[in-house]
Amino acid sequence: MAKMRTITMSEEEINRSKILRMANERQITQKTGARRTGVTERHFRRLLQRYRLQGPEGIISGHRGKPSNNRMGEKKKEKILDKLKEDYHGFGPTLASEKLSERDGIIVSKETVRQIMIDAGLHQAKTRKKERIHPLRERRKHRGELVQMDGSYHAWLEARTEKACLLLLVDDATSEILAGEFVEHESYFAYAALCKRYFQQHGLPEAFYTDRFSVFRVNHTNVTTTDAQTQFERAMAELGIEVICAASPQAKGRVERANQTLQDRLVKEMRLAGINDYQQANAFLSDYFPIYNHRFAVQAVNPIDRHEPLRPENDLELIFTKRVTRKLSKDLQFQYDRVIYQIETDRPAYALQGREVTVCVTGSGEITVLLNQMQLNFKRFIRQPKRFQLASGKTIERKSIRPAPDHPWRNYGYKINGKSVNVPN
Repeated sequence: MAKMRTITMSEEEINRSKILRMANERQITQKTGARRTGVTERHFRRLLQRYRLQGPEGIISGHRGKPSNNRMGEKKKEKILDKLKEDYHGFGPTLASEKLSERDGIIVSKETVRQIMIDAGLHQAKTRKKERIHPLRERRKHRGELVQMDGSYHAWLEARTEKACLLLLVDDATSEILAGEFVEHESYFAYAALCKRYFQQHGLPEAFYTDRFSVFRVNHTNVTTTDAQTQFERAMAELGIEVICAASPQAKGRVERANQTLQDRLVKEMRLAGINDYQQANAFLSDYFPIYNHRFAVQAVNPIDRHEPLRPENDLELIFTKRVTRKLSKDLQFQYDRVIYQIETDRPAYALQGREVTVCVTGSGEITVLLNQMQLNFKRFIRQPKRFQLASGKTIERKSIRPAPDHPWRNYGYKINGKSVNVPN
C-alpha cells in the first residue's frame, strides 16, 4: 500500500490546480484557462505540462521554504546593527535608514532596518489606536494665505540641558516652515520677535491660524469691550492680518505634524551635530529648515504668493510693543508698574490734565508715551519701598497663656439648681 503524503498549497495554487485539471480534461480551452489564471497562454502550457507529469504537486512554487536570493548577508546585517546601537540609538527606522545612507554609505530600505531593529529589541511596532475621525480640510491655494502658528515644549536637547519651547510658523498651502525659534516660554514678546523676522523676510500673510492660548485670545467670558482684545490681536489688526483660533489641535494639523516630525528628527540631528545649548540650536535651525522644506513641503495649487510687502507706515518696533492706557493727573503724572512718570511739556497744564495717554513697552522694558500718536517727553520717579515697622521686644517674646483647668471661665454658664458646677475637661 502506497504511503500517503501531505502537500501544502496556497489558495491561489488550489484554484490554479482546479483550472489546470479542467483544461487537462478538455472542459475548457487553454486560452480560457490562461485568462482565468492571469498568465499568458505560453506560460499556461508550461504549467499544464508540469501538471500532467507531476500532478497538483507540480504547480507548487519551487522557492517555498528556501531563503531569498536577495537576502542580506550576515556581515552587513551585523554592521548595520552595530551602527544602530552606537550612533543611532533612539532613531526611528525611517530616519536611521536615511542616516545610514548619508553618513555611512550603507543603502538599505527602511522596512529592512525596521525588521532588524524589531528583532534586536531596538524598536517596538506600534499598535494603531482607535482614533476619532476629523473631517478633512483642504489646503489653502496660495502660499501666505494662511499661516499656522504653534509652540511646542519638549526636551529638544534631551538630557544635555533643560526643556524649551519651539515656536513654529508653517504655511497651510505648502507645509513649508516659514520661521521658527527656541525660546524659554511662550509669551507675547517671544511671538512678536519671531513675527518681526518672518515679516521682514517674507512679508505679511493674510491670516494666522492659532490655538486658544492666552497670547492669541482672551478666554475670560466676562470682559469689557476694551479688554476683549489681546496685545497680539491688536498688533495684527494694525497690520491688517486676521487671527483665527482653532477649536482643536487637529484643526491646525500642518503645524502639529511638523512639531511631531521635528520632535523625532530634529532632536537626533542636533545630537549628531553636537549641539548642547539653545543658542547653537537657533543657529542650526537656519540651516536645517531648508533641508526639511525640501523633503516635506509641497507645491501650492496656485503659484501666486499672497504675502504683502511691508509698507513704510508699518513700524514693527512700535506695533509690537505692549500697550496700556493711563490718565494724566492734575500734575500731569501717571503711574505704571509702581513707577511714577512726570510729563514734561511746554504746553499749558490744563491742556493735558485728565487726558488719556498710551504707554508703549518693548520687550526690553523701554517705554514710550504717546498722546494721539504724538510722543511725549517724561521724567521717571521710582517709588521708594516703605520702611519696616519697629516692634518692641515684649511684643516679639509674648507667649499665649492657657487658663488653668479649674479657672472659672471654663465653667461659665454651667449650673445645676442655680449653682455653678465644675465641668471636667
